[in-house]
Amino acid sequence: MAAGILLTIAVAAIVVLLVLVIKVKMSAFVALLLVSFGTAVATGIALPDIVPTMTAGMGNTLSSVMIVVGLGAMLGRLIEVSGGADALATKFSALLGPKRIVAAVTAAAFVLGIPVFFDVGFIILAPIVFGFARVAKLNPLKLGLPVAGAMLTVHVALPPHPGPVAAAGITGTDVGMMLLWGLPIAAVTAVVGFFAAKLIKIDTFKLLDSPATKQASLVGEGEPGRPALGAGSVVFLILLPILQIMLGTVGNMVLEEGTPMRGLLGMLGASPVALLTAVIVGYLVVGHNQGWSLDRRGAVLDSALPDVAVIVFVTGAGGVFANVLVTSGIGAAFSEALISIHMPIILAGFLISAALRASQGSATVAILTAAGLLAQPIIDAGYNSTQMTLVTLAIAFGGLGLSHINDSGFWIVTKYLGLSVKDGLRSWTVLSTVYGVTGFLLTWGVFALVS
Repeated sequence: MAAGILLTIAVAAIVVLLVLVIKVKMSAFVALLLVSFGTAVATGIALPDIVPTMTAGMGNTLSSVMIVVGLGAMLGRLIEVSGGADALATKFSALLGPKRIVAAVTAAAFVLGIPVFFDVGFIILAPIVFGFARVAKLNPLKLGLPVAGAMLTVHVALPPHPGPVAAAGITGTDVGMMLLWGLPIAAVTAVVGFFAAKLIKIDTFKLLDSPATKQASLVGEGEPGRPALGAGSVVFLILLPILQIMLGTVGNMVLEEGTPMRGLLGMLGASPVALLTAVIVGYLVVGHNQGWSLDRRGAVLDSALPDVAVIVFVTGAGGVFANVLVTSGIGAAFSEALISIHMPIILAGFLISAALRASQGSATVAILTAAGLLAQPIIDAGYNSTQMTLVTLAIAFGGLGLSHINDSGFWIVTKYLGLSVKDGLRSWTVLSTVYGVTGFLLTWGVFALVS
């Protein structure tokens, strides 16, 4: 099918999806499945392959999201119900002052996001964000949006995350150079995004039912006469899975492939295992601290799952839509159209990656595909190691922006923060794009200086 027709179908599919969700008020889960099916038919995917394509998209997405979201929600529920999030927020608010809270939490999210995948880190920090917002009497979006933006910036731009590492391998860039140049650029990008988030008029948004809006009623449900979980215990429970993940990351980087120790550390550092460890420790530590019975501990853990069920299902449906877009060839049509324009390689890398990100949702897929398409032109250009690194970073920042309805991360952020689709597009989609464009412009500026 011609590229122009594929692009027209993609735009029409997104418009129809937005109309169904925003105007018709249809369930996002149903709307995503309906539009995915219609897009598959319209783009010429063989009829026997449509349902397998949809189920593969659901399975691929949920295989990486469901366990993480479920365990992360349970860990957050233990911290919330015991009053630990508010205790931590009160402690740090007294030390830092209320005016520094948002900046401090965002900076912590940037650092913690380096070894941890975006969705894992955001879900781990979510209860802390809400706790700080309650204590400081802030709209949780004032904390949640810049925290999510900082973590996503790190996820797409810095090793050891899969997108930048794999892109570096494809373009022949040294991973150490990616970290050397990417860290300061990503840090400045996060600062710019932090101030950009302040410009969003979030007070006009009406928060929907979500883990964010429901948790306030759960604080202080511990046994009568028991103090809230201490701030030190909360920090320990948050850092435990992060440190475990870091251990696996370091082992993967410094140990030889195939060695038993690398395999062991890789298993222990896997996100599901790290979060499962934290939940079990929390079950024991928080339960003992609050004097909960075994029945009470199990009930608290189970109470977290209904609240995140919508997040899981809608995220999976977003994966269905994304997989249909990839299978149909819409993403490839975008990239081919941009390559034919013959623009500067660093600009083409960013735009191709951004187009792929917008068309099929996954930042990692967008980065890898764009890197593959430009690998030979990058070699032919005769760039030195620094220039090659900056071009690869530009590709990575292309995968940062335009997070919208075909991105599983969009649904995690918006559903967890209680944003409607319309408000999510007005806030998170715009903000992620500001981060992406800022990172690219900074990278292009440095590229111009060193060339």
